[in-house]
Amino acid sequence: MKKELKIAITIFIVVFIIDQVVKFGFANLSWDVDGPYMSLKLAYNYGVAFSMFSFLEHNLKYIQLVIILIATLYLFKNKNVFKEYYIAIALLYAGGLSNILDRFTYGGVVDYFYWHHWFEFAIFNIADVMIDLAVVIIIFKQIKQSREEKKQNEIKS
Repeated sequence: MKKELKIAITIFIVVFIIDQVVKFGFANLSWDVDGPYMSLKLAYNYGVAFSMFSFLEHNLKYIQLVIILIATLYLFKNKNVFKEYYIAIALLYAGGLSNILDRFTYGGVVDYFYWHHWFEFAIFNIADVMIDLAVVIIIFKQIKQSREEKKQNEIKS
């Protein structure tokens, strides 16, 4: 468990710092760049994915902190879940807490990747990508585990 915790903390720190440094650059140093397929443009998201729940703008950061607290308590009680998903959890926490810090620091989440070739897509940031990556890892591990259990049940039958 100590090894997994060290790796998770390292991943968390690296992702969190990189995300915050990049966001600082866009929010304070005008790093905007226009490109033919994708642009880097500062935008603030006052909601969650695709600006949903933006009407909760001022309370959202507190709601999200409560969710993080509940998730942390769950992980303390279910250490086996942490051991199985520590990389995904580190990515989720880094991305989630970085976006929450944005809400306290800038009033909204700092977004800057803007895809606009063939179709327009939501503006997002590194933290969002890490959260998505964590979800993909969790789904992949769940599918793999389900297939292994199914194979074990077939062997027993």
